[in-house]
Amino acid sequence: MPRDHRPAKSIRVLLAEDQGMTRGALALLLGMEADIQVVTQVGAGDAIVDAALIHRPDVALLDIELPGMSGLDAAAELRDQVPDCRVLILTTFGRPGNLRRAMDAGAAGFLVKDGPVEELARAIRRVLTGETVVDPALATAAPSADPNPLTDRERDALNASADGATVADIATRLHLSESTVRNHLSAAIGKTGTRNLVEALREARQRGWL
Repeated sequence: MPRDHRPAKSIRVLLAEDQGMTRGALALLLGMEADIQVVTQVGAGDAIVDAALIHRPDVALLDIELPGMSGLDAAAELRDQVPDCRVLILTTFGRPGNLRRAMDAGAAGFLVKDGPVEELARAIRRVLTGETVVDPALATAAPSADPNPLTDRERDALNASADGATVADIATRLHLSESTVRNHLSAAIGKTGTRNLVEALREARQRGWL
């Protein structure tokens, strides 16, 4: 029988990624590191906290764009409910606005997906020791990025409109009155400097405000 060369205490990792093939590949590659063990995988943001409470990972590796809840919102919930778990954001969208939101949510690291897995493994080890790890190009750009002008409710309303939902649908989903939803959407359009809801949603996403 082959020997297991893992150290007695592996770094326990939660992996959240909605693309099944990418998730499987990442889990396989990280699992080849002697000191890293992927203990749970989820494909939706609203499954992250429950999985973390059950499996108690040392590090949560989160994508941003996830169904149910974004990785950034999940990071904030993990900070409150599983404070011993360090969060590392791994995303295709290396935008300064997303970096700002990640840091505000308590994330310990922010990397883009085009790096080698060895770099990701090093980042996992570093955040576990208390370091903050940020993609160098983003770290340079972030200080000059525009701060996010949208309130939490304005972001919620914009996100809820992404699937073409009506004001009434959004109001029901967010447990708000229709007039309040209209006010939030109008404010979001104004703050993004756009002419309509579709443009506001696109602009907010491009700037990393959602």
